[in-house]
Amino acid sequence: MASAKGFTLWFTGLSGAGKSTLAEEISRRLNEQGVGHEILDGDVVRTNLSKGLGFSREDRDTNIRRIGFVAELLTRNDIPVITAAISPYRAVREEVRRKIGGERFVEVFVTASLDELVRRDVKGLYAKALHGEIKNFTGVSDPYEAPTKADVTVNSETETVEESADRIWNHLIDREFIRVEQAVLQG
Repeated sequence: MASAKGFTLWFTGLSGAGKSTLAEEISRRLNEQGVGHEILDGDVVRTNLSKGLGFSREDRDTNIRRIGFVAELLTRNDIPVITAAISPYRAVREEVRRKIGGERFVEVFVTASLDELVRRDVKGLYAKALHGEIKNFTGVSDPYEAPTKADVTVNSETETVEESADRIWNHLIDREFIRVEQAVLQG
């Protein structure tokens, strides 16, 4: 059994990099330890909290601010939060970090090469974007500003889900966001 204090685990990276997969794995581990938490997945938030927003920079920033607002409310009430959203612009991610407080914010950059993301893309969105059929596609025709000071960087092309999740999990333990009884360290 583990205990936890409120924190926000903020996954950022391009579409298909593995943010949601890793968020689900960390969620599974928290559940195994009996730690209540919430997941704010970018696609789910866009459907339920940010419906009607487009993909302009202003709308993307509004979406991220909304996710950040909910994460801040939960975190300050000692509920761990996991977010998984592309969140392409560094400035708004830093704004959210400041509002939540750097001492309770963990930015995880999930990366993989564009070739690998295209290969994984079952919907063919990258191919359409590369051929100009989709405008404002992050990482192709719209910028993605990689973090300059991520707390954890994982490469889903060269690491397994378990390897990446182990590094994230151990970071949470090292920062004492999770206190595991009898040192149930992963990895």
